[in-house]
Amino acid sequence: MKKLLFTLALLAAGVGVEAQTATDNAQETVYDVVEEMPQYPGGMEAMMMFVGDNIKYPDDAIKNKVNGRVVLTFVVEKDGSVGDVSVTRSLTPSCDAEAVRVVRAMPKWQPGKVDGKPVRVKFSMPLTFKTH
Repeated sequence: MKKLLFTLALLAAGVGVEAQTATDNAQETVYDVVEEMPQYPGGMEAMMMFVGDNIKYPDDAIKNKVNGRVVLTFVVEKDGSVGDVSVTRSLTPSCDAEAVRVVRAMPKWQPGKVDGKPVRVKFSMPLTFKTH
C-alpha cells in the first residue's frame, strides 16, 4: 500500500485589514488579523494531527495519482466554531470535498479577540495531497 502524505499550513488571510460580510441580513465584521488570533485547541501540532487522523485520500485521487494542493478559507466564529468554509483553489472535486469535510469537522477553536471581545476571524488553509 502506498504511503499517503498530507501537509497543511495555516495562514492569516490578510495583513491588518478587515473585511465585511453579511450574515442573516446584518453586517458582521470578519477580521483578517486581530489582537488575539484564534487558537486551535492544543495548537498547530494538534491541528495537524487532527487533519492527519481524519482525512481520507479519495479513492479516485489515489487511482489517478493526483497530487497537489487544495486551498480553503474559513471563518472562526465568535463561539469558536468553524464556518463559511469554501475552496479558493481547487484540486479535484473529490479532494476539495474531503478537505472541506475535515475542516468542518474540526472542534471549536478559542475565538479571536479585539478589545477582549470575541470576533469573527478569516483564515486560509492550504492542504496538500501527495502520494509516495
